[in-house]
Amino acid sequence: MSWTEQQLTRVGGATEIELASRRSDGSLRPYTTMWVVRVDDDLYVRSAGGPDRPWYRHALASGTGRVRAAGVEADVRFAHDDEAPQRAIDVAYHAKYDRYGPGPVGHVTGRPSHPVTIRLEGI
Repeated sequence: MSWTEQQLTRVGGATEIELASRRSDGSLRPYTTMWVVRVDDDLYVRSAGGPDRPWYRHALASGTGRVRAAGVEADVRFAHDDEAPQRAIDVAYHAKYDRYGPGPVGHVTGRPSHPVTIRLEGI
């Protein structure tokens, strides 16, 4: 299953989402509040604290989880995407979150944040 247009609009338009990865037994880890951006028909999140953040390590290790946002709750696959349109993702983060100031937005934009970009795939 991929995202419906309604899901893309609602999740992509949400200021914050809740994201949880799955444990090896299939249960969900605690949800982490994240910023999300939509670029074309894809949804992206980035690890503001870099690659050592627990949520990021768990997401990559498990590969799957769940997202909750704007009335949508859906299973997701976490895809580390070397081909992600990093510049467009940066622009989307600035457009959506610059109102919070350069400090917070600076943690999820620019070259250091590119390697910790995850595409959320609806499943």
